[in-house]
Amino acid sequence: MYDLAIFTEWMQFAVRWLHVITAIAWIGSSFYFIALDLGLRKAPDLPEGAHGEEWQVHGGGFYHIRKFLVAPEAMPEHLTWFKWESYWTWFSGFALLWLVYYLGADLYLVDVNVMDLPVPAAIAISLASIVFGWLAYDQLCKSPLGQNSTFLMVLLFGILVAMSWGFTQVFSGRAALLHLGVFTATIMSANVAFIIIPNQTIVVADLKAGRKPDPKYGRIAKQRSTHNNYLTLPVIFFMLSGHYPLAFATEYNWVIASLVFLMGVTIRHYFNSRHARSSNPTWTWLATAVIFSLIMILSLTPLYQADRAEEATEVLTPAQQKFADAASFDEVSAIVSARCSMCHADEPVWDGVRWPPKGVRLETPAQIAQHARSIFLQAGATNAMPPANVSWMEEEERRMIVKWFRAAEGG
Repeated sequence: MYDLAIFTEWMQFAVRWLHVITAIAWIGSSFYFIALDLGLRKAPDLPEGAHGEEWQVHGGGFYHIRKFLVAPEAMPEHLTWFKWESYWTWFSGFALLWLVYYLGADLYLVDVNVMDLPVPAAIAISLASIVFGWLAYDQLCKSPLGQNSTFLMVLLFGILVAMSWGFTQVFSGRAALLHLGVFTATIMSANVAFIIIPNQTIVVADLKAGRKPDPKYGRIAKQRSTHNNYLTLPVIFFMLSGHYPLAFATEYNWVIASLVFLMGVTIRHYFNSRHARSSNPTWTWLATAVIFSLIMILSLTPLYQADRAEEATEVLTPAQQKFADAASFDEVSAIVSARCSMCHADEPVWDGVRWPPKGVRLETPAQIAQHARSIFLQAGATNAMPPANVSWMEEEERRMIVKWFRAAEGG
C-alpha cells in the first residue's frame, strides 16, 4: 500500500501530462480554425461552392486555404480529420477524474461539512451529472429552441448557473468547480464525437457516392462549433481552479463560476471580432476587467471563516480514521504543527502568506489525518514541503512521517 501511493502519484502525473498535451492540441486547432473561418475573404477566382479564401505565412512558407460551405464538387484524395485531439482530451481528463477525485473521494470529492455522502453515492452523482449535462444540452439544441441561437445561449447560461450552484451543494468546493469544468468539457467533446464528425462523415459519404450533400449538416456542426468556441476559456479556468483556493474555497464560489462563463464570452467576442476584421470592441476588455474585479471581491468572503470554523464538524471517514489511529500519529501531529501549520492555517503567520496554500489546513489532528496522503508525498517521500525547507524539517522527522504512513497503510 505504501508503494501504491507512489505508483498512483506517478500515474496521475502521466495522465495529467497526456491531458495537457492533448488539450493544447485540441484548443490550439479550435482557436486556429475559428480565426481562419472568421478571416475568410471573397475572391473573384473562387471555384463554385467556395465561401472564401485566406492566405497565410508561417514557418518560412505561404499557405493558400479555401473553404467550401457544403462540400467541393469532388472528394479530394487526401483529407485530414481533426477529432482525436478532442477525444483524447476527454479520455485523459476522465481518467484523471477517476485517479484524483474518485480514488481520493474522501479528500477531494466529499466534504462532510457540505453533504455527508457515502463515496459510492458521490461518484454516482458525479457520473449522472456528466451524462445529464450532455443529454439536456443536446435535446435543447435539437428542439425548436435551438433555432434561436441567442435565446439558446441565454438558456444554456441559466443551466450552467444552476449546475454551478448545485455542485457546490453536494461536493467540496474544489470538486464543485472541477465538475463544472468536466460538465462543460463533456458537452464540447460530445459535440465533436456525436455531431460535428458524424455530420462531416455523412457529407464525405455523399461525395463518394456522387450525391449532392445536404447543407443542413454543415449548419448544425457550425452551431455546435460556435458553442465550443465560447466554452473553451471557462473550462480552462475551472481546470486550473483547484490550485487557487480563492476561487473554490469561498462562500460565493458558484457565483464566481457563473461570472467566469461571462468572461469567456467577452474575451472570445473580442478576438472573434478582430479575426473577422469587423470591429475592435475594446469595451470587452473593460467588461472583462469589471467581472474579474467582482470575482476578486467575492473571493474575500471565505467559506471557512473563523466564526464558522467552530460550527464545522471534523468527521473522519474510515479511510482517514486509520491514519489518526496509526502508531506515531502524535509525533507526526507535533511535526506538522511545528513545521507546516504556520502556513496551513486559517490565519497563516508566515510573512506574505495570506491564505492557506491550496486551501489545505493542518491545525488539528483531524485535518492532519484527512491530508495524510498529501503530507506523506510532499514531506515524507519527497522534500517538496516545506518550500526550500524554510521551517528546517529534519530528515528524522521526514522518516517519522513515512513510518507513520506505512503503518497506517499496513506496509
